[in-house]
Amino acid sequence: MIKKLLLAIAIALPMTAAAQGAKFATVDTQVILVAMPETAAANAQLEAASKKYEEEFQKLQEEFQKKYTEFQQLDATTPQSIKDRRMQELQEQSQRMEQFRATAQQDLDRQNETLMIPISEKIQKAIQAVGTNNGFTMIFPVGMTLFNGADVQDATPLVKAELGIQ
Repeated sequence: MIKKLLLAIAIALPMTAAAQGAKFATVDTQVILVAMPETAAANAQLEAASKKYEEEFQKLQEEFQKKYTEFQQLDATTPQSIKDRRMQELQEQSQRMEQFRATAQQDLDRQNETLMIPISEKIQKAIQAVGTNNGFTMIFPVGMTLFNGADVQDATPLVKAELGIQ
């Protein structure tokens, strides 16, 4: 019994000593991301691409509306085969519009990912540098911890300084 108690103390003592020297911090990556000039540039690029897609989609909608108006103006003497062909054209145009919308959204998502990966990597490297330079044991993202004690430091200003942003 005494051996077990001594063994437990021998195991717990180094852990207690290590825990006393641990430094923890939190970082708000969203605040950093918004403050970075690269994010504004990426958002401007995405906005420009989105606007081009919207303009093209508007043209498709106008074309559809024109064909629909023409279809509605067909008189009763128009043969059914012509009405059927026009209806088929409207359905095909509608399908093209939906396909264009889906393709545009996929492309915008891909562009967003492509533009944001380097920014995220830059933030991650800055967090690692701050952790190393300031001797932090761990840096947690804000919102991921359930409790922050008084000795947990906010590393967000340090990371912003590392990145050279205000």
